[in-house]
Amino acid sequence: MSKDQPISPAVMAQRRTPSGPTAQSADSDRVRLTGTAADAVAPEQMTGSQAIIRSLEMLGVTDVFGLPGGAILPTYDPLLDTDKINHVLVRHEQGAGHAAEGYALASGRVGVCLATSGPGATNLVTALADANMDSIPMLAITGQVASSSIGSDAFQEADIVGMTMPVTKHSYLVTDAQEIPRVLAEAYHLASTGRPGPVLVDVAKDAQQGEMTFSWPPHVELAGYRPVTRGHSKQIKEAARLIAEAQRPVLYTGGGAMRADAPAELMELAELTGAPVVTTLTARGIFPDSHRQNLGMPGMHGTVPAVYAMQQADLLITLGARFDDRVTGQLDTFAPHATVIHADIDPAEISKNRLADVPIVGDLATVIPDLTQAVRQEFEETGAPDLSTWWQALDSLRETYPLGYTRTDDGHGSPQHVIERISALTGPEAVYASGVGQHQMWSAQFVDYERPRQWLNSAGLGTMGFAVPAAMGAKVAQPDRVVWAIDGDGCFQMTNQELATCVINDIPIKVAVINNSSLGMVRQWQTLFYDGRYSNTELNTGHNSRRIPDFVKLADAYGCAALRCERDEDVDATIQQALEINDRPVVIDFVVSADAMVWPMVPSGVSNDQIQIARNMTPEWKTED
Repeated sequence: MSKDQPISPAVMAQRRTPSGPTAQSADSDRVRLTGTAADAVAPEQMTGSQAIIRSLEMLGVTDVFGLPGGAILPTYDPLLDTDKINHVLVRHEQGAGHAAEGYALASGRVGVCLATSGPGATNLVTALADANMDSIPMLAITGQVASSSIGSDAFQEADIVGMTMPVTKHSYLVTDAQEIPRVLAEAYHLASTGRPGPVLVDVAKDAQQGEMTFSWPPHVELAGYRPVTRGHSKQIKEAARLIAEAQRPVLYTGGGAMRADAPAELMELAELTGAPVVTTLTARGIFPDSHRQNLGMPGMHGTVPAVYAMQQADLLITLGARFDDRVTGQLDTFAPHATVIHADIDPAEISKNRLADVPIVGDLATVIPDLTQAVRQEFEETGAPDLSTWWQALDSLRETYPLGYTRTDDGHGSPQHVIERISALTGPEAVYASGVGQHQMWSAQFVDYERPRQWLNSAGLGTMGFAVPAAMGAKVAQPDRVVWAIDGDGCFQMTNQELATCVINDIPIKVAVINNSSLGMVRQWQTLFYDGRYSNTELNTGHNSRRIPDFVKLADAYGCAALRCERDEDVDATIQQALEINDRPVVIDFVVSADAMVWPMVPSGVSNDQIQIARNMTPEWKTED
């Protein structure tokens, strides 16, 4: 019998029926999973491992990232017998997890990864936590020691279910082969519905080897799991009334809008209201940068107009955002004049950080059209508000404080220039994945985002090493697109072994290493807040003759095309050369200044009103009463 562990807090939050008028009831108290990617199949005898592979086929899974080991070995054997699933053999299980994330982010489908027990499973924890923070649909299947040995400290035993419960939507332990189809179908459904997230299925070795009767679809009942999809009509009507009355509204758009696949719906609402739009780090691309109403990214490294708009707003129309500390700064000083409309599929997010005056629980793909219709009706009855004064203030700030940078005078290249030119020469049809640090913020600022699923990064957890494996997963999901991993020299050294995976599996990603020979964001903070005392942030990768390691030699050893660029005047030619190479991965070592900084910046723990556009320089704006 399957030892299904208790549902995690994230799922429990979605199981709750919100009290009051925040949401309308789901169709029933139970979700029955009957639809799958294939027609029903007649019962058939097979092993549990064969059932794992067959279940994945039935669920429509076509790509899996993994690394075999003793406890998952029975499941790797039937992988040889399927031509429906492409398995990508990674060099580290964390790479498998991040590749599954990149696959999911680029495609919208569930990313799947495999690992063995013990250290294989624990190596997935970072990716699972990352996917949980950023609401990424992911299914991780791990092997476990035989059920008779669980709890005995057997070789490579680890309680991965217990370890991952805080960082997954749900975690399962399966000890009965007969339960495998049901559990996998249920896990896939949980990962991809409601607020998406990672689900782990740990399968004991004897369950993989045991005989079972396979049939499809399995009988699945998720009692109590009923994500609300349609927002409460009274709350939507009240939100529309507030929008019609607002003089300084802002559409505060978060990653939930991306997960809901609602770019067209957002565009219609934005153009109807005429309100400015800000897009958080996980929402970049959901609303085109080229659109006049887009003010850019808010928060710690957001644009001046975006930060100002939120601070001075009288109404925040919050769509799939969670009032993250990197957006709000000091929370009790954030948007002090604003009434808050908060729409999200996860009721646990409503009023968690900021009290919602109008809470709306529901799927944004449904909520936004309903809200648009209600706003249109309200405008027909009362007239649309005149936002010209609001836009005059915002346009003035846009003109006075455009996003830009000052080149350093140390003779090294400008990282912002590199990223700006990668964007200009490659275009919006490409996919851009980044690591974490300065290069992540510059990528969020200086790449032009015109479409959803164009930008992949680790936002909530801030996981260094994300870029290369995530780009690899994205390229598997979107083989016809150019995929760039924009990485730092620190991040790149954490997961660059997956370049071997890319070479062997013909996954020709392009890697731009923004090499400032340091842990750049930490160094920036040391410059600003620790009197330039650079404790353990020099990496010796770019600014001296030793170059440990030499990224060009490293890339060449992996079988990649290897380039180096040390001057701004050579950036375009180097990028063009990389774009012409499509038969293998390309790695470019862009040697840039260690003194370049990310601006604007709101120092941690202070009000967004204290945003700096350069060191000791703050913009001047008129505070509305």
